[in-house]
Amino acid sequence: MKFRVSAVQYHLHTIQSFDDFARQSEHYIRTAEEFEADFVLFPEFFTTQLMSIGDDQGKALTINDLPDFTDRYRELFQGFAKQYHMHIIGGTHVIRREGKLYNVAHLFYPDGRIAEQAKIHITPSEISGWNMGAGEGLEVFETEKGTVAMLTCYDIEFPEIVRMAKAKGADVIFCPSCTDDRHGFHRVRYTSHARAIENQIYVVLTGTVGSLPTVDLMRANFGQAAIITPNDIPFPPQGLLAEGELNNDMIITADLDLDLLYQVREKGSVTTWRDRRTDLYPDWE
Repeated sequence: MKFRVSAVQYHLHTIQSFDDFARQSEHYIRTAEEFEADFVLFPEFFTTQLMSIGDDQGKALTINDLPDFTDRYRELFQGFAKQYHMHIIGGTHVIRREGKLYNVAHLFYPDGRIAEQAKIHITPSEISGWNMGAGEGLEVFETEKGTVAMLTCYDIEFPEIVRMAKAKGADVIFCPSCTDDRHGFHRVRYTSHARAIENQIYVVLTGTVGSLPTVDLMRANFGQAAIITPNDIPFPPQGLLAEGELNNDMIITADLDLDLLYQVREKGSVTTWRDRRTDLYPDWE
């Protein structure tokens, strides 16, 4: 089984309307369609761009206003997925449930279905700055191309949750991210490589670039997309199928071959998933 994935280095900048957001999003999706991608990944918090539209007095919106766009966002990306016959991981969008804010990754299927995965691990700044709530469970998602999971940014830094996703059958982790400096970026990037090696899976990673001068916590972005493999002979030596140019507005694309994962899990140079010592340390179960 092979399929093609694209990852968007989404350029954040001030916009004037929801239509501006829709046009920019469609630009990336149409580009992925031209590359015949089956999946396209957007970054974490890319819908915070909507906060830059401002209110009637010209003041930037706050994080508490962002969930007001949820219905329009879901309708827009649901339409894109159906129109372009593509699976779209619509980055993450902040929603409100029972008075609490959650940072939620969305998977839009070509048939119109929408799946959600709330971010499970919340950073200190997301708690202190935005009072964000943590997701309570992990799901994996069946698609016609295979089983995938969506783990957002900080989530990928925790080995246990990725072990769980692999044990539930995920061969690909889509990781929408948003980091504001080199330290945060490299934490997410390095741990994405570690998770790919530990679990013999693919990790598709991307982040925001650009800036939103009027939006709190989104004034600085440091991002780069990467399509990451295990480090074994069937794959590139550095475990990279593709990577973008740092902080540039662009999209990257590569093919994922699931048969290669099954091959290295069975008889690779190392067989890290099979060789877990659960007699010495507990597995996710």
